[in-house]
Order: sequence, then structure tokens, then C-alpha cells
Amino acid sequence: MKERLVSHEKWVYDFIMSTANYLSRLLEPVANAFTEESARQFAEIQADEELQEHVKDLARKANDGTITPEEDADYKAIVDAADMVGILRLKAKRFLKQHAP
Repeated sequence: MKERLVSHEKWVYDFIMSTANYLSRLLEPVANAFTEESARQFAEIQADEELQEHVKDLARKANDGTITPEEDADYKAIVDAADMVGILRLKAKRFLKQHAP
């Protein structure tokens, strides 16, 4: 049983990493268009307080098993968007580091 669990964990890890790799590759043209100012703005982007509270509420409901199908779809969409923003933030920070005076 433990061997099957390890295999499942590896599959999940591999899936997440390959998805992140695809997203990174898809977003590379955006990163190639960075200017110092646009990179700085992407590096500092974050959700506003209202959205952060909404995500916390959805996460709590998901963990409690009380999330509705509509809320679950909303939660997944937010997580997907956060993944893209996170990758862009990392690319922006890398750009800024490479172009530092």
C-alpha cells in the first residue's frame, strides 16, 4: 500500500511540475517583452484584501468538505490564475535581477 501511495505522490508531483513547466513556456513571450517598469509592476503584484479573504473562505470550505460546485469552480479558477501570476512574478524578479545596475 505504501508503495502505491509513493507512486501516486510521484505522479501528482510530476503532473504539477509539468503543468508549471508548460505555463512557464507559454508565458515566456510575456517575460521577453518586460521593461524595467513592467517587470517591477509584475514583481509586486498581489491580490487585494477582499480577494485574499475570499480565497481563505473557499479554502476553509474545501477543507471542511462544505464547498459547493460553483464555489469549487471559482476556487480552481483563482488557483489557476494565481499559478500564472506566480510564474510571471518569478520571471519579473529574474528580469530585474539580470538587469540590475
